[in-house]
Amino acid sequence: PYPFFLAHPLQTAPAESLGDAADWLAEWKWDGIRAQLVRRDGQVALWSRGEELISERFPELMQAAAALPDGCVLDGEVLAWQGDAPLPFAQLQTRITRKRLTRRLLDDVPAVFMAYDLIEHGGADLRAQPQSARRARLDILLAEMVTPVLRLSPVLRGDWSALAAERDRARERGVEGLMLKRADAPYGIGRTKLDARGQWWKWKIDPYTIDAVLIYAQRGHGRRAGLYSDYTFAVWSVAADGTRTLVPFAKAYSGLSDAEMREVDAFIRSHTIERFGPVCSVTPELVFELGFEGIQPSPRHKSGIAVRFPRMLRRRLDKRAAEADTINALRAMIGSATAAQGVKPG
Repeated sequence: PYPFFLAHPLQTAPAESLGDAADWLAEWKWDGIRAQLVRRDGQVALWSRGEELISERFPELMQAAAALPDGCVLDGEVLAWQGDAPLPFAQLQTRITRKRLTRRLLDDVPAVFMAYDLIEHGGADLRAQPQSARRARLDILLAEMVTPVLRLSPVLRGDWSALAAERDRARERGVEGLMLKRADAPYGIGRTKLDARGQWWKWKIDPYTIDAVLIYAQRGHGRRAGLYSDYTFAVWSVAADGTRTLVPFAKAYSGLSDAEMREVDAFIRSHTIERFGPVCSVTPELVFELGFEGIQPSPRHKSGIAVRFPRMLRRRLDKRAAEADTINALRAMIGSATAAQGVKPG
């Protein structure tokens, strides 16, 4: 595969920082596995962004890719797909984590490759060509393909106001927001500098948020090896008789500054209840606002819930532990998320 071109997160309104919307191509930000589909020398391969060969996990994609012209590389996203919409990422993960691909798994979690860039064609490296030119060639290539598993990521049209309205409906479509790519951008390597001309941006929807209590801590790694920096968080479960217990549901280690991390580390050391090797239980007093991208039922977790990409948004100094959220708030998020996508929970 080629080195993957990566996007920067967009923190401001695009009208303020990116100029005219006509200079940009907008697409959905798909919630799948970033990958390159390679067809060379009569062979096909599927490489993940981490440069892992995942071809054997997606035989239907390999079969469809065999119809691509030789000397061709598509950049895009592997998605679990059913009908006209993507399935939750948690279902796609089963295609990676299961030791054996059964016929039932292939039927229950069908996969597609959602292509959004063409970086090699006819054996020629197209990365120096403008985004708009690569996209035009991709449109022509996939128009000639008759297969439902190789799909073309649609380009969204409109001014910034219209695109913002599309972004607001992202969760209904099972996507994370929008990708914004300069029409004249070459395909770079990694994340280019912010002042570089050929820039990609990810304009994501706001995360789910919940207020949770820190109950366990573990020492970190690397430069944070001397600090308690990996935390387990819990929310309240309220029994029929009113009894309240804290139920762990997420682990997070990112989002705090070094100074904030040192403050929390000092609290943990002076409020440790028990030690279990590198982990310790902590007096449940600190409340944090957590953000996460997705939420799903999970029988493998004690809480019955799994969240995706949890991180600390801020420490809630204004809240006591008793004021943290309940597990019912998380369950309500699952209900709203699955209803928006038309997926049955559980």
